This record gives sequence, C-alpha cells and structure tokens, in this order.
Amino acid sequence: MRSLAGENPFTTSGIKMNAISRISSNAPWEPVVAYSRLVRAGDYVAVSGTTATDEHGLVIGAGQMYVQARQALANIRAALERAGVSMHEVVRTRMFVTDIGRYAEAARAHREVFADFPPATSMVEVRRLIHPDMLIEIEADAYVGKPSSSRSQPKPKAVSKPKPSRQLKKPAVKKPAIKKSAAKKPTHRK
Repeated sequence: MRSLAGENPFTTSGIKMNAISRISSNAPWEPVVAYSRLVRAGDYVAVSGTTATDEHGLVIGAGQMYVQARQALANIRAALERAGVSMHEVVRTRMFVTDIGRYAEAARAHREVFADFPPATSMVEVRRLIHPDMLIEIEADAYVGKPSSSRSQPKPKAVSKPKPSRQLKKPAVKKPAIKKSAAKKPTHRK
C-alpha cells in the first residue's frame, strides 16, 4: 500500500481524508499496465477490473463463469478489506463477460454477495479479456461516508405501485342550463 500522505490513510477517526491511497494486489499485469487494484480518495473507493486469479496470478475456474465470478468477487472483497471497507459499502459494480449468453451464472454469483445490499450494476459483453481463460472481469466502486451509517441501516424495501382504491362516486354537479335562443322565423320576401 502506498500513501501520498505518508501515514495510514485508512484511519476511522472521523476526519475526512483528502489523501489518495493506492493498494496493489501484485497481479502480474499491474506493473505492465501501471494500475492499482484499489484507489481510495477520501470517501470514494474504486476497485480496478478484477478477475478470477489466485495470489500467484493464475486463473481459477477456466471455462466456469460462476466459479470465476465468485473468485473475482472474493478478490474485490479482499482488496476492500485491506482498505478498511466492506462489501456493504459498494455502490456500483460493472461486469464484463466474454459470453453474455451465460449472464445467469455471473448474476447468480453477484446476487449471492449483494442480495441484501444491491449496488447499481451493469453487465456488458466484451470480445475477450487479458488472458484467454478469463470469462469475467468485475469493477467495484464504494462510498464510505459516515462511519457505520450504512452498516446499521436495514435493507430498503422495494417500492411498489399503489393498489387502485375503490372509486368514490363523484358528487353530481349541476351543469348550467344552456339558453336556447328564440327560433327566428324565416323571413320571406315577396
């Protein structure tokens, strides 16, 4: 972990952090591409596209979308926990899959992790990922805000359409009478 401030940027003293901190996962592609697994800037946390790799950078679950999605989410959890952030604080995920026809497998893994605190999300098919055995890559954004505020709140209830109520009879409104003009007798000229 590198901190521009030179001290632990992940303190929970309630002071708003202005430092930008970066965490590496030591994936083999990080130094080649020049990216960090996680970047925290104050209350905002961004996790780079994360795949199903183990601690040695080897792909887990070749050919298995669900297994890879679960591993990618576990890797995201590990990065967030190193920064003192929980999965409950994730507000957005983006899933990049190589076969959208297998979306249900990726959705199942995502639902298992986020069912009680669903983030905004999207799933997009891409032609391929950095390694031919990779089927999914997931990004995550989190917002930490006030300490413990998001952790203690219950899951919001889904908003449903109000049920139609019985229609009340409308009071009779008298319409103003239309005055009929006196019929004019046709005039004949002789």
